[in-house]
Amino acid sequence: MTELKALVAVVVAAAAALCAGAACAQTVSMGGSLGNNALLLIDGKPRNVAVGATVEGVRLVSVTGNEAVVDVKGKRVTLRLGEAQVNIGGRQSDAGGRQIVLSAESGGHFFSNGTINGKTVRFLVDTGATNVSMSAEDAERIGLDYKNGQRGMSRTANGVVPVYRTNLTSVRVGDVIVYNVDATVVPGQMSYVLLGNSFLTRFQMRRDNDKMTLELR
Repeated sequence: MTELKALVAVVVAAAAALCAGAACAQTVSMGGSLGNNALLLIDGKPRNVAVGATVEGVRLVSVTGNEAVVDVKGKRVTLRLGEAQVNIGGRQSDAGGRQIVLSAESGGHFFSNGTINGKTVRFLVDTGATNVSMSAEDAERIGLDYKNGQRGMSRTANGVVPVYRTNLTSVRVGDVIVYNVDATVVPGQMSYVLLGNSFLTRFQMRRDNDKMTLELR
């Protein structure tokens, strides 16, 4: 039994070393559970993972109903059923891209997937918004402790509403990441997170027909 445990330890260590030197999972979310197995979406691919098993550097520690705990390079992350994918790949693009290119979608609006503090969101570019703005529901989903922020009032299409002003550790779109971004959290429903000027003013913006290019200053 002791020899078996030693062998398992060696295998786990080898897998961790392999993951450190190769391409491993960058995002993961929970899609469901069945007994001691969890359906994990790893980089968008559904994988049926048993407790104790490791897939693409993601080890399933436990699963209970609507919640799963995974271990990635010694860091434990709790996943909840139905929540957006969690970025587990670290800050791999810090020294990467400086340019974002977006294509207009229906109605001429510019959308993009991205992350706030490592949590996946859907952005809508809004040059009329002072800050990156999101609903309280989205803020809670990504674990933003916005209620410790500054309280204030803001004029919206629905009139003047109470808001919280806070700061985001990081906002990432594509291969570009920006730190210390002011944000506003508002009550009510919002279909998207508004990518406002607290993010956009960090860039030189250019629009050519249905293309928008943001070049980091």
